[in-house]
Amino acid sequence: MRLAPALLFPLAAPVLAQVESPVPDAGTSLVQMLFGLVVVIAILLATLWALKRLSGPRGAVGQLRVLGATSVGPRERVVLVELGKKVLVLGVGQGNVRTLHVMEADELPAAPSASEGRPDFSAWLRQSVERRRS
Repeated sequence: MRLAPALLFPLAAPVLAQVESPVPDAGTSLVQMLFGLVVVIAILLATLWALKRLSGPRGAVGQLRVLGATSVGPRERVVLVELGKKVLVLGVGQGNVRTLHVMEADELPAAPSASEGRPDFSAWLRQSVERRRS
């Protein structure tokens, strides 16, 4: 097998004789590849875990809780924030936050339920199926 290149390239024969090209074992290569993959996935999971541990909670921090928000412009929002027994109405714009109103939590009007306003989808679907059956 080594004789064919030596016949084709007579000047390269001494170089080819010196170079040993071991054939890598397929099993060893597969094990090395899988080991590398496991190491990369372990590093990824450890990084995600560390990010989760280091970042603070987003929804509620202690007694601070966001009740709702609505957009009033392209970059402006009105946000209801509950802080203990107080509810703050905040105007959030580009680069600033202003308190618009402060009220007690019990002064906040109750949110309308689905039955008071328009019916929710499950009730509508139930009614339409009942109509089809009869």
